[in-house]
Amino acid sequence: VNEDYFNELEEILIEADCGVSFALNIIDELLDESKEKNITSPKEINELLVDKMFLNYLKEGEDIVNEIDFSSTPRVLLVMGVNGVGKTTTIAKLAYRYIKQNKKVTLVAADTFRAGAKEQLTVWAERLNCNIVTGNDNEDPASVAFKGVKEGTENHSDLIIIDTAGRLQNKIGLMKELEKMNKVIGKLIPGAPHETLLIIDATTGQNGISQAKSFKEITNITGIVLTKMDGTAKGGIVLAIKEETSLPVKYIGLGEQINDLKPFDIEEYIYGLFKDMM
Repeated sequence: VNEDYFNELEEILIEADCGVSFALNIIDELLDESKEKNITSPKEINELLVDKMFLNYLKEGEDIVNEIDFSSTPRVLLVMGVNGVGKTTTIAKLAYRYIKQNKKVTLVAADTFRAGAKEQLTVWAERLNCNIVTGNDNEDPASVAFKGVKEGTENHSDLIIIDTAGRLQNKIGLMKELEKMNKVIGKLIPGAPHETLLIIDATTGQNGISQAKSFKEITNITGIVLTKMDGTAKGGIVLAIKEETSLPVKYIGLGEQINDLKPFDIEEYIYGLFKDMM
């Protein structure tokens, strides 16, 4: 093991979209520790790197809980993300996941801004045979959310999933919209929404990080769903997002099928990133 070896590791991390600052910091730490402990075997260094990445991800010492907690119902889940990241499909996949667990799900089409958003979600609701609440085009999203949560509560839903507009260009408008939405939901169910998930397309790399930062500025996000992890994206973006925003990735989308969504496992993921080297 020489300096070139560490440079190569650094390159692997950067090419996997882990982010430059993350890669530089973790390789510096690795270099220092391997010198201190006099580790010269590539296998041991690789294992040390995997351990470091794992601990780095869990640095707040928190338990990462991916699944929704149904200790009281209904649970309200707000979903956001810019156009084109697979938001509607992800909502359908989440609904399918919990319908399979015998949960009653209500979908709420509160993205009244994007043309076709309501229709798209309605098609999924019909396929999944679950309840959906919609509003009129350009109706106030907060009133659609209110209507949806009220109906979901009355029909004894376990889970209410609310689609929201993802237009980041107008941050102030979106911020006010989300604040209003949170307020009306909280009036109906104290403590709701219980989860706010941001959908990010893994193939957008560093652009995904700036989206996460921007959305975190305007509302209280509890986790990330990474879509399109099946393509060419190596998805190191998971680590970069956590490093830059402290937001955990809760689910990953692995394909086009309705069951291609699974809870994110950091250990499996890091080993996958380095499986060719291990």
